[in-house]
Amino acid sequence: MKRKRNIEESYYLASQWQLMGRKFKRHKLAQISIFILGLLYLGVLFGGFIAPQQLTSYDGRFTNAPPTRIRFIDSTGRFRLRPFVYGIRLERDLKLMRRVYVEDTSQIHPIELFHPGIEYKLFGLFTTDIHLFGVDDPGRIFVFGTDSMGRDLFSRIVLGSSVSLTIPFVGTLISLVLGIIIGGMSGYFGGVVDNLIQRLIEVFRSFPSIPLWMGLSAAIPPHIPSVQMYFYISIILSFIEWTGLARVVRSKFISLREEDYVMAAAVAGCGTARIIRTHLVPGFLSYLIVSVTLSLPGMIIAETSLSFIGLGIRSPATSWGVLLQEAQQIQNVALYPWLLIPLLYVIVTVLAFNFLGDGLRDAADPYK
Repeated sequence: MKRKRNIEESYYLASQWQLMGRKFKRHKLAQISIFILGLLYLGVLFGGFIAPQQLTSYDGRFTNAPPTRIRFIDSTGRFRLRPFVYGIRLERDLKLMRRVYVEDTSQIHPIELFHPGIEYKLFGLFTTDIHLFGVDDPGRIFVFGTDSMGRDLFSRIVLGSSVSLTIPFVGTLISLVLGIIIGGMSGYFGGVVDNLIQRLIEVFRSFPSIPLWMGLSAAIPPHIPSVQMYFYISIILSFIEWTGLARVVRSKFISLREEDYVMAAAVAGCGTARIIRTHLVPGFLSYLIVSVTLSLPGMIIAETSLSFIGLGIRSPATSWGVLLQEAQQIQNVALYPWLLIPLLYVIVTVLAFNFLGDGLRDAADPYK
């Protein structure tokens, strides 16, 4: 009985964030999504360490090679504690007139952890050549196969995630700031300001997304560094996506600006910026968090779409959209289906963000 009373007291004394945390823990798909997204963003942080190759690494002897089979049992039936791969031998299929890669069972290459390889900069600061795994020469390991230039697809996916998973965050952050500022001004001041801002939003929302992307991307100089392209793509995505959030913020401000605590703050002499920052925005902060989480999948798809149609990140820089662009030919998909593996990463990431957003939305709902 005493334990039940303590539980009830902790429930009634809990803050809004504690109540959200308790409800969020009951959403299993959202918790699984956090785990998956955590692994993906660890890949962003430690991409150079996880990837056995770098973006500029290629081997013309192994173009369009299939994924390497990782084995524990050799051709004689012997079980090995350390996983290994066989050597790769190139043959010609005279019937289909194309290259065929077969395993050379006479060569066994154990997979080694913390294997020395190509130098890279960890976190962009420390130069090292230690990778998570690898095999000694002349062995080769291609977890997801290679592309038409002999580049390791797994390495390119891992390193490309630094673009595909961070551009949406930058674009969403810019959209969040624009949506709160512009939507807040519209809802708080009303009148002429509100009319002008709403007409501007209607103009932006009347443009189809893809033609607007094309027009904005065409304004970017064709030969600019990858870092500047990254910045420009983030601005393009955020320039389009802020309008929906601004309208939501406007409606929230209209409903909250007449509340007693907001009127009391105005009577006490608080400035407009302080009222908005201290009293209005925290009133629906949980909704903003959910909105940001649910808008990230759209940003990821937008960046992938831009790169896929050749208007976003361009080679030698890599993103998941660039990798899918290289696999858009039907012949490549039919002969080398592993080139579509980046699509699975896009699908899993978008689903994970959607499930996470659903979990946060249910946790922030006071009626659930």
